[in-house]
Amino acid sequence: MGRAEFDYIIVGGGSAGCALANRLSADPANRVLVLEAGRPDYKWDVLTHMPAALTMIIGNPLYDWCYESEPEPYMNGRRVSHGRGKLLGGSSSINGMIFQRGNPMDLERWGADPGMETWDYAHCLPYFKRMEHCAAGADEWRGQGGPLWLDRGAADNPLFEAFLEAAQQAGYDLTSDVNGYKQEGFARFDRNIKDGRRWSAAQAYLHPVMKRPNLTVQCFAQVDRVLFEGKRAVGVAYRKHGKQRRETFGGEVILCGGAINTPQLLQLSGIGNPDELTRFGIEMVHELPGVGENLQDHLEVYVQHASKQPISFNPLIKWRNRPAVGMRWMTSHTGPAATNHFEAGGFVRGNDAVDYPNLMFHFLPIAVRYDGTPVDAEHGYQVHIGPMYSDVRGSVKIKSGHPEEHPALRFNYLSTPNDRKEWIEAIQVARDILKQPAFAEFDAGEMSPGAEVSGDDAVLEWVARDAETAYHPSCTAKMGIDAMAVTDPASMRVHGVDGLRVVDASAMPYLTNGNIYAPVMMLAEKAADLILGNTPLAPSTAEFYRHRAQKG
Repeated sequence: MGRAEFDYIIVGGGSAGCALANRLSADPANRVLVLEAGRPDYKWDVLTHMPAALTMIIGNPLYDWCYESEPEPYMNGRRVSHGRGKLLGGSSSINGMIFQRGNPMDLERWGADPGMETWDYAHCLPYFKRMEHCAAGADEWRGQGGPLWLDRGAADNPLFEAFLEAAQQAGYDLTSDVNGYKQEGFARFDRNIKDGRRWSAAQAYLHPVMKRPNLTVQCFAQVDRVLFEGKRAVGVAYRKHGKQRRETFGGEVILCGGAINTPQLLQLSGIGNPDELTRFGIEMVHELPGVGENLQDHLEVYVQHASKQPISFNPLIKWRNRPAVGMRWMTSHTGPAATNHFEAGGFVRGNDAVDYPNLMFHFLPIAVRYDGTPVDAEHGYQVHIGPMYSDVRGSVKIKSGHPEEHPALRFNYLSTPNDRKEWIEAIQVARDILKQPAFAEFDAGEMSPGAEVSGDDAVLEWVARDAETAYHPSCTAKMGIDAMAVTDPASMRVHGVDGLRVVDASAMPYLTNGNIYAPVMMLAEKAADLILGNTPLAPSTAEFYRHRAQKG
């Protein structure tokens, strides 16, 4: 093997990779290389930076790796599309820009596992605060001065007002901040938008430091394999522009490819289940059966209504109106294209057995699918709904030894009795809110699923037929010290080998209650201190809302 050219090789210039590149290269003595398989997030690329253009880039192979699941047995055998960002910033460059930490009880669940004591809410909250710049202001729970700009949604369309009023009429509370003391309830949402532009991880962390002489960023660099000397990672092999095969060497390799690419690369490099790898001719480096297991995600549907009043944003997505909307954004970064439209929503408990919210709502003053397909109505609105911490588990497994072949993604949506139960509750809650008096002056009838979908069986059939991913794959190289753990929570090192770490959504042990960008960035911030050997931030003493009093 060759001499180490870098101290740290970061595989993946996505959300976590951008944060690590910034923090690790802050010390001029650290030589840092970032290898990103996708392209740069060019400044001139309007669709990358225009918030409302997300429907035009998800599913577009110029921006999206366009994964899809294997046939899902509980969803009529259909394949579910899974978008992943194909450029610097990763999925933060194509996502819905919704910033949600999850519930503090999610992190209490993390911290309750053996070896995970320093990943509870008290230890993680300081890292959330360090990375934030909340335009709404800082307090005991929120930060200012960090790289991630958070803009609170205006939610000034009358349909937002109706939604928040309807939630209260249905018996739910408002909360001042779903990322603050109390997540449970309904509120305006934080978004990663600054001055009318998408504020991706690349914009927040990477571009401000790109001129550092000790930081090298290469795009169009697809890593095929981690290189080992015995059980120590010493570098990576990669292809530049899909052709030139190169090797580069470093003191440490840090995998930041996300919940799909990280387990795939581990398996291609000989780390995983021998029964699954040796049949593809892969030489084993270390047996680690948890690689690619424990896959978790959020599934969601849209409950859509037509509007009697011409106040929704539906007409603005018509092709004849798009040039004017786009021109306004390009000249002033204002108007309907300067928002993601996910400006309000909330979190509720769908039943009394759960200790904290298990259902999430995103409300939109428009009726449209992620791919931009409009509904058959001039005006409409919708709520996105789905369970948040389902007991469904899936897997990511390579199908061959060829790095360019997408791995098999098996999510097993709707496969457990509890998941199906929560789905029935989710639709009941959503329908109950949307039928409240606050919507009376707007409601022209439910378009999806429609009145004909009634009864538990019909609802589950509709979900199986119509649901989409919320784009939150995670947990496939989970932190922990049990037999199925992959990543050491004290160091982020891969168990059983040296010089190799995992820092991305795959390291999460359990999916959080909300969109996962925020917890992934927190994980990266905390991991940077672990990697650098810095003294961890002191744990917080801030309290948080509990539906039930703490035992003991």
